[in-house]
Amino acid sequence: MATLATTEALDLLSRGELDIEGRLVDASNTTLRATISCDGLTARCVYKPVRGERPLWDFPDGTLAGREVSAFLVGDATGWSPVPPTVLRDGPYGPGACQLWIDETDDDEDAVALLGFVPARRVPKGWRRIASARDENDRPYVLAHADDPRLARLAALDVVINNADRKGGHVLVADDHVYGVDHGVCFHVDPKLRTVLWGFVGEPLPDDIAEVLRKLHADLDGTLGEALHEHLTIAEVAEVGTRIDMLLRNGCFPTPTGAWPAVPWPPI
Repeated sequence: MATLATTEALDLLSRGELDIEGRLVDASNTTLRATISCDGLTARCVYKPVRGERPLWDFPDGTLAGREVSAFLVGDATGWSPVPPTVLRDGPYGPGACQLWIDETDDDEDAVALLGFVPARRVPKGWRRIASARDENDRPYVLAHADDPRLARLAALDVVINNADRKGGHVLVADDHVYGVDHGVCFHVDPKLRTVLWGFVGEPLPDDIAEVLRKLHADLDGTLGEALHEHLTIAEVAEVGTRIDMLLRNGCFPTPTGAWPAVPWPPI
């Protein structure tokens, strides 16, 4: 399913007929897996109806579904395609976010080697340590992730959209491509970055990332900004530009502020 071209996937997600397969019970909000079909093309998708969203006191404006779509719009504008194609559409349970389902590549070693808890004495070479932990038998483990440019791009995106919930389980690998999913709690005007991708703290922004960020900032005054205003408040869209300015001005990945838990729970 992940091999669909973005324009093809967006058309399918927008016009296709949804057939609900079941609910993802681990999700905190109503999250349904479905097949979607149109003009002889069929794929799987995730449908998150607005009516199934749990109210959040610190995200009173708009909808989580709108934030999911906004994350795709920003990600798509980077050219990295870090977020699966996502649209806002009507469905069996009303309007909601509809996102292409990503099947992780089972035989791709990267699918199990990008991040996670590893024994403290067997951290893979080059991995970035995030936090220490112990298992039920008091054996030391480390939360860490690979030094991988795909994760660096995703980490930069999370700063831009102010992702408050980048768990390890929200990072998927398919056909050597890294995707981030579950972006319902992004774009807050206050700093709320909470992620497992802290391994690049203080490091200079790679030139390719800085170049993309400059283009992204310019796009906020054009079609990207117009599209975001359909789902976010004026202040939330403005803060996207402010965070890009901060990244470019400092020229490096940020450090945790200490005013908000730095790592989500559970991390994976």
